[in-house]
Amino acid sequence: MIILMSSRAMNVSNKGNKNPVSHFILMGFPSSPQIQLLYFGVFSATYTLTLMGNTAIACAVRADRRLHIPMYIFLGNFSLLEICYVTTTVPNMLANFLSTTKSISFVSCFAQFYFFFSFGCDEGFYLCIMAFDRYLAICRPLHYPRIMTRQLCTGLVIFGWSNGFIISLNPVLLISQLPFCGPNVIDHFMCDPVPLMMLSCSEDTTVQSIYSTFNVIFMLGTFLFVLCSYALVILAVLRMSSAASKRKAFSTCASHLAVVSLFYGSIMVMYVSPGSEHPVEVQKFITLFYSVITPLCNPLIYSLRNKEMQAALRKVFGTEIM
Repeated sequence: MIILMSSRAMNVSNKGNKNPVSHFILMGFPSSPQIQLLYFGVFSATYTLTLMGNTAIACAVRADRRLHIPMYIFLGNFSLLEICYVTTTVPNMLANFLSTTKSISFVSCFAQFYFFFSFGCDEGFYLCIMAFDRYLAICRPLHYPRIMTRQLCTGLVIFGWSNGFIISLNPVLLISQLPFCGPNVIDHFMCDPVPLMMLSCSEDTTVQSIYSTFNVIFMLGTFLFVLCSYALVILAVLRMSSAASKRKAFSTCASHLAVVSLFYGSIMVMYVSPGSEHPVEVQKFITLFYSVITPLCNPLIYSLRNKEMQAALRKVFGTEIM
């Protein structure tokens, strides 16, 4: 998910050229060729580990029939979503580390923006779905089987995957219709909508206002839903009489809360603090954290304290996990 910043710091040159833009230049992380190769090696390893970790969880959920319950079905889909999310940006970033032109076409740039934005929204929806599932399981245990039916579970899975693509169409189409006359240099490693809007020839701030409003509604709406769900869960756990039940419930929710903290924490830093207070490199690092580092950490978080997931991973891959 990308957050609107008020600063025009991303616009690295003056808007003097009036020729229509056919491509953009992604500056990424400017440095010497040797450092670029080092970046390539580090992010190649990060991307590979992210794919392996999330694929392992998805395969474990698919292969172990004991995990064919809503909580793990949602987790397996969330892991597949993480793979898609990180793949929208990292392969192009790796290619740019080895490239001298670092060019991306107009269509490819907005395609990357659309898919990254859509998968980011889908992640927010899946965090809400997983929080809702934990709320039902812990706060309404007797009604859980009747409420969380196979039909509802399937509907939530489809909702989680599709809704981001639907609601993302409007901001992407609005920004793509802005006039781009030059310059075409984006001081970022991806086609972030904020610097794209800063490069527009138009002085109209309507699109920026619409985009900012969209982010506020989506981010605060999903975050408050997750926050309220887990607040009710924690209250229900504290009222449990059995210490063993408390430990199991807290262990399950702790991993979910850790992922929520990583996802929303970095985004809140970007949103709550005005963009003008952050240097460009800091803005890129924060974006890098929630778009690359968080998908890498999630498989570790979900498997570190989850005995069922560890057992499923051992069964699928025939090795000791953790």
